[in-house]
Amino acid sequence: MNYLVTGGGGFIGSHLVDRLLRDGHRITVLDNFSTGRPENLSQHRGNPDLKIVTADVSDLDRIRPYFNDIEIVCHLAALADIVPSIINPVSYYRSNVSGTTAVVEAARTAGVKKLVYAASSSCYGIPDIYPTPEASEIQPQYPYALTKYLGEQIALHWGKVYKLPVTSLRLFNVYGPRSRTSGAYGAVFGTFLTQKLHHKPYTVVGNGSQTRDFIFVTDVAEAFVMAAESNYPQEVMNAGSGNSYSINSLVELLGGNVVYIPKRPGEPDQTHADITKIKRLLGWEPKVTFEAGVHILLKHIDYWREAPLWTPDSIGEATKDWFKYLS
Repeated sequence: MNYLVTGGGGFIGSHLVDRLLRDGHRITVLDNFSTGRPENLSQHRGNPDLKIVTADVSDLDRIRPYFNDIEIVCHLAALADIVPSIINPVSYYRSNVSGTTAVVEAARTAGVKKLVYAASSSCYGIPDIYPTPEASEIQPQYPYALTKYLGEQIALHWGKVYKLPVTSLRLFNVYGPRSRTSGAYGAVFGTFLTQKLHHKPYTVVGNGSQTRDFIFVTDVAEAFVMAAESNYPQEVMNAGSGNSYSINSLVELLGGNVVYIPKRPGEPDQTHADITKIKRLLGWEPKVTFEAGVHILLKHIDYWREAPLWTPDSIGEATKDWFKYLS
């Protein structure tokens, strides 16, 4: 089939491209490479089934022609991370809201058969229920979470009004090879792996007892494929491991010393996906255990050698607006 993957040069997007090419599909990638990396797709150089277009998804006139003859769109292009969304919310609105509007409109006018949207479990904020089901209250705590939720609502609204079949996957804490190596302070795995490479202590927020639903990236790619092939329009599904692991348990698996930094406002003590719905509708369930996933990451640790090395002081400086606005 003919797939279009926005953000296909990014962390999750590049793994999805790997999977789709392995399955024999033809792929067009749209990415402005503001956070994605061309190197994430270099293993497919010369593959006639892959076309890479450098474009900003918020530019409707620029991207519209590439949707012609496309059957399935997987929309992953977005600005991620909490800190920069607090500092520059307008950029996040443009990318995550206006960008999604352009993508779904291009998909609609091209007659695309299915669109799968990469939503974020951050829309739940600090949940009242664990494991957290899709019907939980939406209470975003910062602009990134809000803009990803608004993007989801736009995709579903286009689906309802224009009969464009849409599935939205609310991703939990995705990890694996090729996760972002530069830019803002953010994901725990990139931070810790760089610190391990430099023999520095891990900067653990709070006391490390907080838990996260870590889901391996290839399992997420599988969820996108199964959602794309499904016949469930206008559905929202959680995509997580269905388990929750403490930061302290991650430190134990990585091995090394720890330094503690202040707990941050607006962050939940736990994320834990209720994956009953996606298992029932798609027959999907994660295959990579947390321990196996961390082992795979350690085999690819050199990927983070050029990533920023975060220290308590640099983290404090980077997150000062977080404490200023969310406290």
